[in-house]
Amino acid sequence: MNETTVTQFIVDSFPDVETSENFGYTFFFYKTDHILPFATLSSSDNEYDQISNLNRPGVFRLNIGISKQSFHTIFGHAVIDTTKYDFTVLDTILPHPEYARQYFVCILNPSDNSFLTIVQLLTEAYSIAETRNSKRNATK
Repeated sequence: MNETTVTQFIVDSFPDVETSENFGYTFFFYKTDHILPFATLSSSDNEYDQISNLNRPGVFRLNIGISKQSFHTIFGHAVIDTTKYDFTVLDTILPHPEYARQYFVCILNPSDNSFLTIVQLLTEAYSIAETRNSKRNATK
């Protein structure tokens, strides 16, 4: 898998996805709800984020916002100590180095095998964004 394949999969698989690029990230939003992305993809370090050493050739990180329940299923209920993780390791689902408290996970260079799990997480993240958008529109 490469970043183009992952990006194309997200755009093609989920209806009404809009993308935006900033600071070397691609943000994936549900419709015009550009408040909180359900996923992001980063392919290079920047002044705010160098923990994954994304300046290595071909390395990218996919970040996905999942539910609290799913996050706890993967990592347990303890407070996540991000200093205990190696955020440079490839093809391993990890808590996001900065946004674990918001239940974001990340993976560097997912393989075809891990992508099956990634699809489930992306589907959940998309569903959360869709529900959030519906609730926002219902209160207008």
